[in-house]
Amino acid sequence: MSVKTEAISHSALLEIANQLIRQHDDYFAGMEANAVIQQGDVLVFRGPWFTDDAGLPTAKTTAVFNVFKHLAVVLSARYHLI
Repeated sequence: MSVKTEAISHSALLEIANQLIRQHDDYFAGMEANAVIQQGDVLVFRGPWFTDDAGLPTAKTTAVFNVFKHLAVVLSARYHLI
């Protein structure tokens, strides 16, 4: 069984994604998606990662990764890029 998804523009999808980010329990100021690509059936979101001065991950990096993963799961089931 094939699931049909709705075609959407990059800008419209980023608007929806950033609204979902702001509503997420792990949201903090500055967390945002500023780019999205499609790899197969999966939407991949990109944005600031909040590493430390040495470029190593921080707790904020983990939060961003988890929220972007959530976006990929939820939004890939509903949309594909035009």
